[in-house]
Amino acid sequence: MECRVHIIGGGLAGSEAALALASSGVPVKLFEMRPQLQTAVHRTDGLAELVCSNSLKGTRPDSAAGMLKHELDLLASPLYTFAKETQIPAGGALAVDRERFSVCVTRAVEGHPLIDVERAEARTLEQAASGADALIVATGPLTSDALSADLVRLIGSDQLAFFDAAAPIVMADSLDERIVFRQSRYEEGGGDYLNAPMDADEYRAFAEALLQAQRVVAKEFETRDLFQACQPIEEVARAGFDAPRFGAMKPVGLTDPRTGKRPHAVVQLRQEDAAGSSYNLVGFQTNLTFPEQRRVFRMIPGFEQAEFARYGVMHRNTFLDAPRLLDARGRLRAPSVEKLGVPVFVAGQLAGTEGYAEAIRSGLNCALSVIALVQGKEAPLPPSETAFGALMAHACDSATEDYQPMHVNFGIMPALDPPVKNKRQRYEAYAARGAEALDGYVRSLEEAGIWSVA
Repeated sequence: MECRVHIIGGGLAGSEAALALASSGVPVKLFEMRPQLQTAVHRTDGLAELVCSNSLKGTRPDSAAGMLKHELDLLASPLYTFAKETQIPAGGALAVDRERFSVCVTRAVEGHPLIDVERAEARTLEQAASGADALIVATGPLTSDALSADLVRLIGSDQLAFFDAAAPIVMADSLDERIVFRQSRYEEGGGDYLNAPMDADEYRAFAEALLQAQRVVAKEFETRDLFQACQPIEEVARAGFDAPRFGAMKPVGLTDPRTGKRPHAVVQLRQEDAAGSSYNLVGFQTNLTFPEQRRVFRMIPGFEQAEFARYGVMHRNTFLDAPRLLDARGRLRAPSVEKLGVPVFVAGQLAGTEGYAEAIRSGLNCALSVIALVQGKEAPLPPSETAFGALMAHACDSATEDYQPMHVNFGIMPALDPPVKNKRQRYEAYAARGAEALDGYVRSLEEAGIWSVA
């Protein structure tokens, strides 16, 4: 193909798009600003570094997250392959060793003969588009100030921002094994998660400390300021004293081996690396200062001597108003952008998709759109009955108001006809219908010569 595609951003979406395009014979130039310009949350200069959690969520086939995994698998997603290769125990979720995963992606991208990686900041779309036949913007939630300003110049006030938070990571050998126990929910023994149980008095003292602790961003957040999927644990407690106990700290399905009873509340930890040397506090995104994190989180039973491999952080995220700006193929529709002279696509969280697997699929979606474009074709749209198709239909619906990044879920899928009242049967029906639609979508890609899954 006599086409060259430029990509801004070497995260999940950008790396997936680059590998998909290169595997189809399309030369790629990938701009990645790190290590020249670092962010507040990245720790390395590796591509596809996971900074919030190491989990790509559930794999159950009758769940929306599981449907998306099946979609990535059937489409032969490059990054999903690496995720499976670096998988570590996480119960019913697909979690990865984040360092090994990033290394695999970095090696594949930097080692591909059709991908040229330029470690430099792309400060404007015009700069990045120079010499390209198409441009994919996949800068993620931490788009640089310069590029953010250029996007504002091009599209105006439709660009939105919100605050997001990441959870801390603790070293496993610093936890008290006499208190912390291993169990997955509803399992008799063992399991992939560690659990720190609390009785009623311990929970009360912990919740009060959360509410009184010093925060980095010292303000009372309104709901619109914080993306709901990443609410800081102290903001959850601020919404209601017992709210954490019905969310991240819910004790259902767990039994404290010391008492033989269900705890009043529990802090659950998910393995971070293949060796099991560090664990992530599930659902404990936080805006507390580092000293306060040490003080408050060491109040958790079993955490008295906890050593933190990474403190939780809060940072500014950026995303576009997708319903007004994007189509379902990921193409940016704005007169000022079209004046650049090349088609511009947006992938990942900047496009309004929330979640790791969603970002990967978004990168692949843009790559397929570009591959079709350079062939003089138009890529088939992902059916709305599939997990990602439903997400794009929602994200690009002009009727959607007050848009925030969304992850795949059954709430945005087309209703079943006839309706199914039983919840479990309804989810199974969603999955069966989605699988059938996905098979037809993949066939249409192959028949059009756009993508091969062989």
